[in-house]
Amino acid sequence: MIRNNVRLDRFNTFGLPATAERYLPLLHPDQLTGPEFQRAPDLVLGGGSNLLLMEKVPGLTVHVLMSGIEWSDGKGRFRVAAGTDWNQFVRYTLEIGFPGLENLILIPGTIGASPVQNIGAYGAEVSEFITAVHAWEYGSGPVVLSPDDCRFGYRDSRFKHEPDRFLITAVDFDLSERRPLKMEYGAITGELARQGITDPTPADVANAVTNIRRSKLPDWFFLGNSGSFFKNPVVDRGVYDRLLDEFPDLPSYPIDDQSVKLPAGWLIDRAGLRGSGTSRVGSYEKQALVLVNRGGARGSDVLSFSRNVQRTVREKFGVELEPEVRQVPAQVAAQLSL
Repeated sequence: MIRNNVRLDRFNTFGLPATAERYLPLLHPDQLTGPEFQRAPDLVLGGGSNLLLMEKVPGLTVHVLMSGIEWSDGKGRFRVAAGTDWNQFVRYTLEIGFPGLENLILIPGTIGASPVQNIGAYGAEVSEFITAVHAWEYGSGPVVLSPDDCRFGYRDSRFKHEPDRFLITAVDFDLSERRPLKMEYGAITGELARQGITDPTPADVANAVTNIRRSKLPDWFFLGNSGSFFKNPVVDRGVYDRLLDEFPDLPSYPIDDQSVKLPAGWLIDRAGLRGSGTSRVGSYEKQALVLVNRGGARGSDVLSFSRNVQRTVREKFGVELEPEVRQVPAQVAAQLSL
C-alpha cells in the first residue's frame, strides 16, 4: 500500500532528513505485477548506505524489503533475496564453511545493491562471485541477467547506467570454488601480524578486515555516514609518474601497464582535509575518505562539503574525485552544486 509523505531519516545511513512524496514497501515479488511497476519508480531504496538524500524526494520511493537466503545444493551456490542484509549473508557463508566473501565483510547495505555498485574492498569485488542477477524489467517482466549482461566494472555496472530499466529481486552466488586468500593489502597482513597469525584461515581474514574497518570507519548508527564517499581514482601512467616525482610516498595499486589506482583517502588526507569541516558535516578524523554527519546536517551541507573536497584535491594534485554515493534527487543535487 502506498503511503504519502513518509520520513526517510532512519532509512539512510547518513541520517539526513528527507521525506518521500510517496512510499511503497516491496515485501514480495508478486507486488511487481502491479501498475506501479510498469515504469521505474523515482527511487529504489535498499539499506540506504550509498545515498545522499536531499530533503524532498519527489515521486514514488520503493523500499525493497524482500529477504531470505536459499542454499539448496550444499555446494556453495546461493540465491539471496534483494532486501537481505549483506553482512548477514557474508557471516552466514563463513559460518557454514563457504569462504570467499571474507574481504567484503562489514560493508553496509543490502544484497540487491551489491551488483549495482559492484561493491569491493581489500582486493575483492562481488562480481567475482555472482553467477546471475534476477530482476524485474519495468513494463516487461522478470529477467535473469548473466555476469556478462551486467557489464561489471570498478564500482560500476549496467544497472548504474540503466537505472530506469531493472529492479533487482535476487542475486545468485557461487562460493564452491576454493580460492587463495586475498591479503595483498598491507593493512590485512599488518593486522594478522599484530595478532601473531602466520597461517591465516578465511575467518582470520574476516576478523582482520572487521578490526580494520571498525578502527577506521565510524558506526553510522552513532555518526551518520555512507562509508567511502569517493571512488579511488584511476589515472594513466603519465599522471602517476608526475605525481610520484612530487610525492614519493604516494601509495598506488597498478591496474595494468597503462593505468594506476590511487587511494582517494590519501589524496584527501594529504590535501589537509582529514578531520576538517563544520559543526554539521566534515571528513572523519580517522579516515579522510569518509564524510560524516556530525549532527543536524542536511543533504545540501554534505554536498557542499564534498564539492570543496573535490576542488581542493583537483587544485593540489590535478586528479578528479568521483563520488561513490548516489545523489537523490539528482537534478536538485546538480543545481546545488553549481
